Amino acid sequence: MCLGVDIDKKTQQDRLMVRVGKLPYQDLLNVRGSRVMDFTGSVMRGFLFIDPDGFDLEEDLEFWISKALEFNALLK
Repeated sequence: MCLGVDIDKKTQQDRLMVRVGKLPYQDLLNVRGSRVMDFTGSVMRGFLFIDPDGFDLEEDLEFWISKALEFNALLK
């Protein structure tokens, strides 16, 4: 997975799922709207959920897309 969209069952809002890798993970947790991904019930390090306030502006969405693509390029 590189990047995806799903619906938060608690809030019924769209959210991004972003794979950023383990190295920048801690720093990116401090970016507005980001939080740990616990899709399976346990924290998935290297993956983040991004709430709407973290991608509502075009530049914010572009930021997260670029972070996902940067990590994806390392996997080749």
